[in-house]
Amino acid sequence: MGIAVYGATGHTGRLVTAELLARGQDVILAGRTEQGLRALAAELAAPDRVSVHVAPLDDGAALRRLAERADAVNHCAGPFTTTGAPVAAAAAEAGIPYVDHAIEPHPVKHLFDAFQSVAERTGAVLIPQMSFYGGLGDLLASAAAAGLPAADGIEKVTVGYAVSGWRMTRGAVNTANLLIGEIDRISYADGVQRVGPVEVRNAVFPFPPPVGPRTTIVPFPSGEVVTVPRHVPARAVEVQLTASTFEEEQIFSSVDASPEERARSTFTVAVQVVRAGGGGVNAHVRGKDIWRAGALVSVEAVLRLMGGEGPRKAGVFSPAEAFEAAPFLRSLADQEAFEALALPEG
Repeated sequence: MGIAVYGATGHTGRLVTAELLARGQDVILAGRTEQGLRALAAELAAPDRVSVHVAPLDDGAALRRLAERADAVNHCAGPFTTTGAPVAAAAAEAGIPYVDHAIEPHPVKHLFDAFQSVAERTGAVLIPQMSFYGGLGDLLASAAAAGLPAADGIEKVTVGYAVSGWRMTRGAVNTANLLIGEIDRISYADGVQRVGPVEVRNAVFPFPPPVGPRTTIVPFPSGEVVTVPRHVPARAVEVQLTASTFEEEQIFSSVDASPEERARSTFTVAVQVVRAGGGGVNAHVRGKDIWRAGALVSVEAVLRLMGGEGPRKAGVFSPAEAFEAAPFLRSLADQEAFEALALPEG
């Protein structure tokens, strides 16, 4: 037994595997190509704690065998538009914890739509977008909203990502290309989730110092539009990303970047929760290396689920439905996932 890391040979998978081993966990290196998995196992040189399981996405039997021998699944292999459902289905049927690193709203929505009843039947807990994009915004939105009086109506939640030095992997480039070409996008406005064309525009988001106000791309297609309304009673949810992120020359040509180059990214994730009558509250995190931050988010979730923490019932949950947001974020800060964490008092 052990924690299955699907997509273990990718950059995120390697970070997740290293973190799990550092925390004393046994790991099942899983994915589509035996050669790469065997090479990684040899590189890790921990035969008593690392095993290999080959499971192509179109081999349902192999995926089921993986889930049956695993204590939990940490799914790291995007694009989740194509990879998400087969791996999630195997974990759901096996009744084990599952987290993934999806950013795309449609695969996130699909988990809630397709696997809720299965998870409830088998006792599984599934949490999509338990990573940097999506996960941190969802947790920050919950922590910020908790700082408002219960009687206050919430007009809008805006999640802003300021990212510099993002060096995309091949999987990230493939995901970005899918999202750029997507016509029917998920949005949330006037208290209603919609699927259809949206106008992409520029805005200015007031990031906290030292970043300050920055021009952003709106909407940025991230899964908070699916997950935040599940636990924050807002009339609208929107995600923004700094326009300068995609203006950097190497962002799409960095598939062969070294781990050291990828670790140089910097980020601020900030949330504004605006009350219906005006005013509101803010929360943010700031740090370096979006890849490591995402890996720590997912590992913390998996280990908590295996330790009996998290939801009191089975099903599919957003990050902030599964875990109390503020303590979870503070735990990540203690692990130095961030350089700074600012949450409302109370």
